[in-house]
Amino acid sequence: MRKIIVCTFLTLDGVMQAPGGPDEDTQSGFEHGGWQKPVDDDEVGAAIGGWYEDFDAMLLGRKTYEIFASYWPTADPGNPFTDRMNSMRKYVASRTLTSLDWQNSELLQGDAADAVRKLKETDGGAISVVGSGDLAQTLMRHGLVDEYRLTIHPVIIGTGKRLFADGAIPTALEPVSVTTTKGGTVVGVYRTNGEPSYDSY
Repeated sequence: MRKIIVCTFLTLDGVMQAPGGPDEDTQSGFEHGGWQKPVDDDEVGAAIGGWYEDFDAMLLGRKTYEIFASYWPTADPGNPFTDRMNSMRKYVASRTLTSLDWQNSELLQGDAADAVRKLKETDGGAISVVGSGDLAQTLMRHGLVDEYRLTIHPVIIGTGKRLFADGAIPTALEPVSVTTTKGGTVVGVYRTNGEPSYDSY
């Protein structure tokens, strides 16, 4: 069974929207795009590079796919991520796209949760969900996420899309590894572990 691993950059207050630039995603009037770079450091990049060594493919929603497809095909070939992003298999969940131009991209057919459930049963390695907040929340609601790999950056911005939004399904997590970079970013890997337990003091 292939694992679905959600990889996301978060602010300390849980916002995942538009880490990469001011115009990346302005939906709902979001004005804080580009919040990640000022609080990033080399250790974060090294950790993410290590994460990608585990993946055979990416699973993307429409908006993240379009952002990536407009950037990576012509990105600096000296960037160590460029070849990896372009050569990796991309599975795209979208109700509106009918064709995909970025190399090695495949449009999932039908209901996204059903398609991902079938994808998990195919041969291959782990599949990363990058960005794609709406898709990630759909997968969480259907119990299809096996692991979270999160960078939690030392900044609070107050508004924006959150990975764990209101209505998130209660889920117990088993920490696999948790470290803090010199810049104060928490790099955490957490495996899903059924439902939370409850107790009192």
